[in-house]
Amino acid sequence: MTSKALKQNVIVGIIGAGAMGAGIAQVAAEAKHPVLIYDAVEGAAERGKLRIETSLSKLVKRGKRTNAEVHETLSRISIAQNIGETAPAGIVIEAIAENLKAKCDLFAQLEEIVSKDAILCTNTSSISVTRIAAHLKHPERFAGFHFFNPAPVMKLVEVVSGLATTKDLRDCLLETAQGWGKVAVAARSTPGFIVNRVARPFYAEALRLVEEQVASPATLDAIFTGSGQFRMGPFKLMDLIGNDVNYAVTCSVFDAYYQDPRFRPSLVQKELVDGGWLGQKTGRGFFDYAEGADAVKPDVVTPDRQLDYDLPLLDGSDICISDVAVLRTDGRTANARAIAEKCDVILYDYILDPTTVTHVGFTASSGVSEHIIAKFVSGLHQHNTCAIQLPDWPGLILMRTISMLANEAFEAILHGVADADGIDNAMRFGVNYPKGPIAWAHSIGLDTILNVLETLYLATGDPRYRVSVGLRAAIPGQKIAFSGD
Repeated sequence: MTSKALKQNVIVGIIGAGAMGAGIAQVAAEAKHPVLIYDAVEGAAERGKLRIETSLSKLVKRGKRTNAEVHETLSRISIAQNIGETAPAGIVIEAIAENLKAKCDLFAQLEEIVSKDAILCTNTSSISVTRIAAHLKHPERFAGFHFFNPAPVMKLVEVVSGLATTKDLRDCLLETAQGWGKVAVAARSTPGFIVNRVARPFYAEALRLVEEQVASPATLDAIFTGSGQFRMGPFKLMDLIGNDVNYAVTCSVFDAYYQDPRFRPSLVQKELVDGGWLGQKTGRGFFDYAEGADAVKPDVVTPDRQLDYDLPLLDGSDICISDVAVLRTDGRTANARAIAEKCDVILYDYILDPTTVTHVGFTASSGVSEHIIAKFVSGLHQHNTCAIQLPDWPGLILMRTISMLANEAFEAILHGVADADGIDNAMRFGVNYPKGPIAWAHSIGLDTILNVLETLYLATGDPRYRVSVGLRAAIPGQKIAFSGD
């Protein structure tokens, strides 16, 4: 089969020499393309090349590159003194500020400079590709080529097709990104594309749980990382991104979907933004980053050191402690499960790997004695696992969040944004999720995911928890009822 990828002799033009533009330039140069960098700000392109040199030098120190390889890569990168010097480029990738007018003006200018068969790409993460392309004479040669920061490190590239983007161009960009060592996924131009859309529940449910006073940010982060194996909890991550940035993206997606409740912003986060508590960059966010500030610890239950209890691993199998059933949550509250099971129950949250779990959330029905809870906590302690007691809340923490992530992923498939593999790859390689939400939902069981969402909807009446028709359709035997059925 003939490759559709760009040949290595094709010149790659980069417009914008900030962190993202410089990162993309490094990726292209390391893939052996000649690269031209242009930035309208005087001296910015030179600083961008210096940034690349610094980045590559760090790789030499770590033994990942040789000095000869670095010299060869840098020799492929040239500075364009004016935008007209990008004329020889066979592909131009824009990485300027997220401003629609600025991007439209830039591409209108580029269209008059580069050859008629040159490819024009935007690295936008939030602006409609179709909307930018609408101002072009040849929108069919325009697409989104969305890298993630830092571009040399992050594996994902979203190849985003606008209304006029040709299939051949999409395929060319997919194969080119793969040739550059990236995981490339195809997406349709809808608000947030894949990652910024499907990831919203990761933040939204955590914020909602704080609003509902279910647990503190530190406690929730401990469950996300300790049970779910996310690399970073949502609150630490929001502080790292910047609460202003994260809040702005949420508002943008919310507005773009005509205030769909699934994307509703959080008043808790708005309060931090209003107060200037933006996260690490301001020294204060959900956590205090001032020098000497005490680290906030999760609210764990202290085990009874005198109590030694042999508790099996929490692998989803039903367990009993005396006459109390120990069960994994299926969305129902512990008291509801107790009625259904006709015995008292302890419910524990989802655990990705019971052999490595460090923190697990649990709750208990009203009839469970403190002695039984102490046995459960002690048994977890024997496995080096900290127990976090939670209110008797539908879906607990992780199961609720994973269910919402899966629901949004199935909704994205339903709307033709991407296919299941594309969404799973996007979330694994774009934001480092331990599993893609579609595969995750199948491993848990789609019936369980459905039950969690329906229980949350019944408990709250909030339409954000409505079940996607795409999820229902994926469950064998599920009847999708329409008016008149």
